[in-house]
Order: sequence, then C-alpha cells, then structure tokens
Amino acid sequence: MAGPGSELPSGPVAPMLLSWLTGLGAGMVLLSFMQKLLYPYFWDDFWYLLKVVCCGFRMEMYRLKGELVTVLDKFLMHAKKQPQKPFIIYEGDIYTYQDVDKRSSRVAHVFLNHSTLKRGDTVALLMSNEPDFIHVWFGLAKLGCVVAFLNSNIRSVSLLHCIRSCEPRALVVGADLLGTIEEILPSLPGDISVWAMKESVPQGIISLKEKLSTASDSQVPHSHHVASNLKAPYLYIFTSGTTGLPKAAVICQLQAMKGSAGLWAFGCTSNDIIYLTLPLYHSAGSLLGIGGCIELGATCVLKKKFSASQFWNDCKKYNVTVFQYIGELCRYLCKQPKREGEKDHRVRLAVGNGIRSDVWREFLHRFGNIKMCELYGATEGNICFMNHTGKIGSVGRANFLHKLFFTFDLIKYDFQKDEPIRNEHGWCSHVKKGEPGLLISPVNAKNPFFGYAGNRKHTEKKLLCDVFKKGDVYFNTGDLMVQDQENFLYFWDRIGDTFRWKGENIATTEVADIIGMLDFIQDTNVYGVAVPDYEGKAGMASITLKPNTSLDLEKVYEQVVTFLPAYACPQFLRIQEKMETTGTFKLQKFRLVEEGFSPLKISDPLYFMDKLKKSYIPLTKEIYDQIILGKIKL
Repeated sequence: MAGPGSELPSGPVAPMLLSWLTGLGAGMVLLSFMQKLLYPYFWDDFWYLLKVVCCGFRMEMYRLKGELVTVLDKFLMHAKKQPQKPFIIYEGDIYTYQDVDKRSSRVAHVFLNHSTLKRGDTVALLMSNEPDFIHVWFGLAKLGCVVAFLNSNIRSVSLLHCIRSCEPRALVVGADLLGTIEEILPSLPGDISVWAMKESVPQGIISLKEKLSTASDSQVPHSHHVASNLKAPYLYIFTSGTTGLPKAAVICQLQAMKGSAGLWAFGCTSNDIIYLTLPLYHSAGSLLGIGGCIELGATCVLKKKFSASQFWNDCKKYNVTVFQYIGELCRYLCKQPKREGEKDHRVRLAVGNGIRSDVWREFLHRFGNIKMCELYGATEGNICFMNHTGKIGSVGRANFLHKLFFTFDLIKYDFQKDEPIRNEHGWCSHVKKGEPGLLISPVNAKNPFFGYAGNRKHTEKKLLCDVFKKGDVYFNTGDLMVQDQENFLYFWDRIGDTFRWKGENIATTEVADIIGMLDFIQDTNVYGVAVPDYEGKAGMASITLKPNTSLDLEKVYEQVVTFLPAYACPQFLRIQEKMETTGTFKLQKFRLVEEGFSPLKISDPLYFMDKLKKSYIPLTKEIYDQIILGKIKL
C-alpha cells in the first residue's frame, strides 16, 4: 500500500497538471522549431565558443598559478606520462615520446658543449620533413633558443636574404639540403656557424650527426628554457608578403599555444592518428600539426612529401583517423583514377584550408563521410576563423558571440587603385553582406600583432591606421572575404602583390626582381591568373624589352628555375611594348589579371613554360585548349 503523502493527484489537480505538462511540451517543441528556423546554428556556435572559453580559461588558470606552460612543457609532460606511446611514425619507423625527448636532449647537449649559443639566440633550421627536424627544433627550444624555419624550396638570393634577416648565431641543415647551403656558403655572415645532419661534411661546416653519436641524452635543466613571458619569441616562420622577399614572422609562445589547440577545437582526441604531409617550415605543419599532436598527446604519421598515389594506402596501413590538407592536396586526390574500396578507411576528420566547394563535394562523394574542418588564418595574423559547422565552401561563421573573442571588419576596397576606399573625411567603410571586403582586425592588448624580425618597415606596412576613428590601428590581412546573410564567411581573393599557387603565397616583386636581372629585360610585371580546375592562380609575367635587344626564352627559363622555387616560376609570359601604370606610378595589374592568358583575347605575344624543352614556347590556341581541358598539367 502507498504510504501517507504518496497518493497520486486526483480531482481537478490531475487535469491541470496534465494540461500544464502538455503545454510545457508543446512550448518546448515550438521553441525548438523556432530555434531551428531563426537560429539553426545556435548549438554549433555554442559548443564551439564554449571550447574557446575553456581554452582561454585553462591558460588563465596556468597564469594565476604562476605557471607559464609552453608547447615544449606539454611535450615534456607527455614524455614523462606516456614515454612509450608513438609520437612520430616516419617511413615505418616509430619514435616514441621518450625517443624524441632523448634525441632532442642530445641535440641540446651538443650545442651546450660545442658552441657558444645562449638563451634567446636565434638558430636557423633548413631541413625537409623528417624526425630530425623535430629533434633539432625541440633540442634548441630546450636551450631557450628561437628557431627560424627556412623554406626548403628557396635558394640563392632568397635563401641568403632569409638567413640574414633573422640574424642567426647558427644554421642547421639537413643532409639532403647541404648542397643548397654550399652554394651560398662564401656569402654567409662570418659569425654564423653551420651544422649539418651528415657525417662527412665539407670544410667550414660542422657535423652535428657525428657529435650526436657521443652526446648525453640526460634531461636539460628546466632553467634553460623556462618561459618568463608568453609573448617572448619562440619561432620565426617565413611568409611571402607584398614587399617582395620573404619576411620572418615572429611567433611567440602564446601564438604557438593557441595554434596547438586547433586540432582539439575541431574534436580530435589523444586516440587519433594524424597524417601530416604538409611542410614543417609552415605554421600549418609545425604549429597546428606537430603542436596539435602535442596538445592532444596523439600520434603523428609524418611524410617527407605528399604523394597522391600513396595517400590512401598510408591511411589504411597506419590506421589514420585525421589528416591535414591544403586545397591542392584534396584536388590531387580527386584527380587520381578511381579504385575499389576508396571509402574503406578510418579517416573521420580532415583539417586545413583552401579547398574549393566543387572539390569539397567531389571529395566527400568519392571518399566517404569525412568531416572537412576548413579554417582561415595567416601565420603572423591576429585573427582566425574555424568552420565548425561543416558548411561547404565556408572558412567559418561570425555572430555576436564570436565577435566577443574574434573582432574583425570587412571594408570597401578599390581594386583599380589597390587600396582601401576612404570617404571625404578619410574614414573607411564597411561592405554590405554579400559584397567582398578587405579583412582587417583591430590590434590591441587582446589581439596583438607581433610583426616581423628585422626591418620595422615590414611590420608597419601590415598596419592600417585611422580606419574608423583617429588613432585606431588594424592588421591588414591582405585577403578579401565575403560574409553572407547567414554570417558565413568565404575567402574571395588575395590583394596587392601576392597570389597563391600550389599552396604557397608568391610575392610578385620577388619573381619580378629575379626576371629583371636579365640584361635584355626593361620592366617586369608579375601577377596571378585563374586556370580552370586549379586552386589559386598560376604565375604570369608581363615584360618589356630594352631597346635594340631580343627576347631569349631559354635564358628566361634558366633564370627562373635556377633562382626561384618551382611553384614561383611563371607559367606564362606576355610581351608588351609598354607597361601601364596607375596614377601613383605603380604597375597596373587589374586589366592584365582580367585578361588572363587566352591567345584569343590577347594580341600581345604569349609564351608557355615547357619543362621538357627547358624553355618558354609560343602559347598557341592548341596549347591553350589543352591546358583548359586539363590535358597539359601545370
């Protein structure tokens, strides 16, 4: 029997309660329906921003405890807690967290015992993707050194410029890139010691590999690398900008920590196996990839370079669950011949940037239900976006909550004058939704911009002042974005003297300077042109000749392949009698970009880069048609 006070409601109370519960249920259904109708992405936004808040809260707690935890500190924690867990898998070899810790300690002890390096010194690192890249990076970090990642594709003048601009005390080079350094060895500043990961080295270079064989792997005292300030420089990562030669972006400890949280924010866990083919000298590979694995305590399958034919075999072989991409990588995979079992893998997430909507759709159709986590962010920038909803084509979503943490504006831009539009009072204006605008972000204590090493003018050129009011300062991303009616953001184009090709930013003035070194060239105007079915824009150079000289196409070919990375070599040449300039005497690019490389539209002589003939050859209608149809690969 029921005891006192346990009787069920009876009389008029029961219908009232039933009516109240029914009303509550109907209200909840209506509320849910209205939320999905008026704010369909509420919960996606909420959970994503909750992660952002948690990340910030965690870092603030470290600060309040007096603990300035860095990426290196997190790695050392994992090496202690899970020493035998695989950290790096490379060409079938497994390097555990403990292995990487000990090998990097050997590197640190070599420099402690055989060099005068001290805390705060800069060391340049020129290596391909390999475990020793990470061993040297972490070993130098254990000494409190700032490591400058050099692009392994650049040579000659550009490489020498990069080394000089970051003023290193030492340079470490991989065995496969030793020849690149030998080319410029006589021109290197005399106070730089050069170390090679090779036993037999030429005179003037020290064998790091030989000294590692006898070095101690004992722990390096924490006092060598303890962080006193999270805004202290940690890395220099080179980025091509509008001023020509690459610039060394300052990456502080705080930026590295934020970058390492990216994989976690997209839902990766310590159980994931992350496939990394992107170059480690880029922030995507080093900060998001390696740093992201460290944040999670996960395993990274590292490849020397991307191979479309080996990609899915590797994913199956190593049980890969997450991979990092750039748009070109996904396009190459979609261009591969179809095979049986393409959806037979464990990959669940792909994290990266620059994938076109059509490639995105085709990729999902062919390779299965993989969540594409598109993001946007410049190496040196103070603004980033993450597409946490999976909306195809978008780099992220903005709303009033998002703007509390990531403030930005899209302003009107004059494409002819190549500068922001200002009204009669000198202020910039916001674009309407659906219109492309220049992405800018305020520079303040919450969103600092750390700039570049060396010449301060490079840092100042990335800033816009007095934008909406006197005294305000904004970081100029150099990117045009579009925000739609649902507040999704889409990358539209690069501005100025930079375009993107093969996943790399190409500075047009750097390419023009190399071509301009030829004695028969008067002026060179370099720009990017759209090519169907390709990500980014292919390089094109419009040139004028000096009086009484003739064009030597083989010499132009030899010049660009000798002094430029393969991705920066112009695919097309256009010979003009006279260069057009703007009112401020800048070379006019707008019309040239619009006209592209079609011999049907352009009466000027056009040429195409032919790698087999080692020369530029006339761009005929037949060659043009084959490029458009994809029969000739760029």
